[in-house]
Amino acid sequence: MSDPYAHRRAVFRALHGEGCFVLPNPWDAGGAKRLERAGFKALASTSAGMAWALGKSDGAVTRDEVIAHLKMLCAATDLPVNADFENGFGNTPAEVAESVCLAIEAGVAGLSIEDWTGVALYDPPAAVERLKAARAAIDASGRDVMLVGRTEGYLRGRRDLGSTLERLKAYAEAGADCLYAPAVADPAEIRAIVEAVAPKPVNILLWGDDMSVESLAELGVRRVSTGGALAAAAWAGFDAAAKRLAEAGRLTPQS
Repeated sequence: MSDPYAHRRAVFRALHGEGCFVLPNPWDAGGAKRLERAGFKALASTSAGMAWALGKSDGAVTRDEVIAHLKMLCAATDLPVNADFENGFGNTPAEVAESVCLAIEAGVAGLSIEDWTGVALYDPPAAVERLKAARAAIDASGRDVMLVGRTEGYLRGRRDLGSTLERLKAYAEAGADCLYAPAVADPAEIRAIVEAVAPKPVNILLWGDDMSVESLAELGVRRVSTGGALAAAAWAGFDAAAKRLAEAGRLTPQS
């Protein structure tokens, strides 16, 4: 039986070969379709956006909910979908491998594995073993899903470039196809990350008004994601409209 997602995986991997592309993060089918119509070449899920849509906090969703969400996104669009797969929904390498297999069956073209337990960073050896398990699960599936090694240090307030570089290099050696350290924003630090893991591609999160896709491309970044920013913008608009409705009994006319 033919694999309906094989072409998407090939397209996704080719996007990482040269240049720089934007990987926006929708949280529902409508958003995925709108972003496809807007001309983006690939999409990624957002754990925060999905959680907010379910009335939960980021990190509070279950593996079953995430797998169902990924199936929905992959069915909603013809674009490749990269999964924001948190820590793989398991502490042990075997549990991570089991989760990765489920994500592959959902149709994703890529997935990220974080080194955050929920309260702290995994020790580097444990983080490496978990990535190796994800790599082995992907290889055993025979499907060319991209593995993203993601370190959460900067996002969790541990702004140590040396430690971040060591982790990313170890994750690259463990089999990650792409490396990601969300919340790194200093151009010199971004360039250091790009150079440390070269020739493997680097993903950078748009983090603040001073960052742009153009400037990141000049630093050698291959892909740029938005995380929960689009979802946050949508909810901000929703909250503003609801506040006006509650306080003034009016709504801004729809454009």
